[in-house]
Amino acid sequence: MQALLLTPEEIDLIPSKLPNWEVSDKVIKRVFNFSNFIEAFAFMTKVAIIAEKMNHHPEWKNVYSKVKIELTTHDLKGLSNLDVKLASSIDNLMHN
Repeated sequence: MQALLLTPEEIDLIPSKLPNWEVSDKVIKRVFNFSNFIEAFAFMTKVAIIAEKMNHHPEWKNVYSKVKIELTTHDLKGLSNLDVKLASSIDNLMHN
């Protein structure tokens, strides 16, 4: 799938599609909290597999049971359809 830069109107729609994500014009981010490090690391492993299949990788940080994920498309210097797709896929992991 090709990365396409989102328009300002498309960015304005992100909160309705991804209500748990904080949105700016160049980044979407979310913090995930787990019971312990093993659960956080297992989650990161699942995200890594999805990201690798998409060839679109998150910026993230893990401290014990917390995982902070930021998504942006560096090549386009902003948010793209891939960021929204990856965020949606990550949210789906939380519901399974």
